[in-house]
Amino acid sequence: QVQLVESGGGLVQAGGSLRLSCAASGRSFSTYDMAWFRQGSGKEREFVAAVNWSGGKTDYGDSAKGRFTISRDSAKNTVYVQMNSLKPEDTAVYYCAGRTTTFAALITRAGGYNYWGQGTQVTVSS
Repeated sequence: QVQLVESGGGLVQAGGSLRLSCAASGRSFSTYDMAWFRQGSGKEREFVAAVNWSGGKTDYGDSAKGRFTISRDSAKNTVYVQMNSLKPEDTAVYYCAGRTTTFAALITRAGGYNYWGQGTQVTVSS
């Protein structure tokens, strides 16, 4: 079992940046593929970014490409997403998710992840 705790959300102006962190408990972090999803008010949960167990593979949702960067620090059991050039449409609750790696392609659907954090609110003002 792993617990995920997100932090770093807040209010930022359009064009600004935020870095979200997700700290994982447990000793198996290095065997997990990790991802970020987001859910705006009245919207479905949307894939943002994913990174594989080694950090050597990443994938991004269309809305994140070119603006967001996912990374992980296995020594700190933490995964990050650096979000730049934020837009009001990025406003959402951002969730960290994890799954035991299968050493295959990264999963971009929420149902593929077993572990979830409680979410952190990101609000981008215009």
